Amino acid sequence: MAGGMPHVAAIVNPRSGGGRTGRAWRVIAETLEKELGPVRTHFTGGPSTPHYLPAAELARQALHDNAQLVIAVGGDGTIDEVVNGFFEAGAPINPEAHLAVLNAGTGGDFRRTFGLPQDATEGVKRIASGNSRRIDIGRLTFIAHDGQEKDRYFNNIASFGLSGETVHAVNNATWQKSLGGDFAFTWGSLVTALRHKPRPVRITTDQGFETVANIGLAAVANGRYFGSGMMVAPDAEPDDGLFDLVIMRDLGFWDLLTGTGNLREGTHVKGPKVMVTRARTVTAVPLGTEPVLIDVDGEGPGRLPAHFEILPGAITLRC
Repeated sequence: MAGGMPHVAAIVNPRSGGGRTGRAWRVIAETLEKELGPVRTHFTGGPSTPHYLPAAELARQALHDNAQLVIAVGGDGTIDEVVNGFFEAGAPINPEAHLAVLNAGTGGDFRRTFGLPQDATEGVKRIASGNSRRIDIGRLTFIAHDGQEKDRYFNNIASFGLSGETVHAVNNATWQKSLGGDFAFTWGSLVTALRHKPRPVRITTDQGFETVANIGLAAVANGRYFGSGMMVAPDAEPDDGLFDLVIMRDLGFWDLLTGTGNLREGTHVKGPKVMVTRARTVTAVPLGTEPVLIDVDGEGPGRLPAHFEILPGAITLRC
């Protein structure tokens, strides 16, 4: 049971946005306190930082200390970690606590589904408005890089195939990120697509859907956007109790350049190589020997086989 005085907590990744979040934090903090009152700030660190704690653990501690509003300040990866911190032993720590996001990272995809502003000052005003929306959360079981089966949660989109390989390339990029998130993701997508080969995967859902396809990219979507503004699931609703499953078969480099439909505008879903369906659960099993990598809200935690389950109305988002 949570203890301590009810309060507002901010989980801040100072390295997000190429370090811009850390440099701007003093001004952001002043704006938050002006609009919301006192805010307890918790900074994430890195492995070399003394007493390093990831954002998930900081959020978990804040909720145990009776935080009623937890603000994730950083990129999509930070938001994903904070969402994971809302849960412990398979259940919410405090079902009445609210989540808010101030996106300051490379991609900014989660906020796009809700029309949240990119500007931090405007973002604080939206949080202070008190408007909220109960949203679904995805739970994923997968194989981690160490070969062990693991569980985690995701708020936006989990995908596999080309996206899993791309996020690996983007997260290991250096100078590319200095030219902006859109450039970094475009660069990562094109470079990865040059060497990507679609791999056979069996995909089944609780709705009776089943297919075996050479997967270029498959997205299990709660939100609409990934990859720094690509509208992969244009009709996804984060509170309808269903994933939008978007399957792109035999996707190659030439399709990215000249394929019918535009992934940034969401018109790709009408293309001949694309299937779209909805489901509460999705299971994906690779049929080849090569690993099929997973992308979860911009992070690359592991590979298939994987099971995706929707948790309806699991978190309240201030938006």
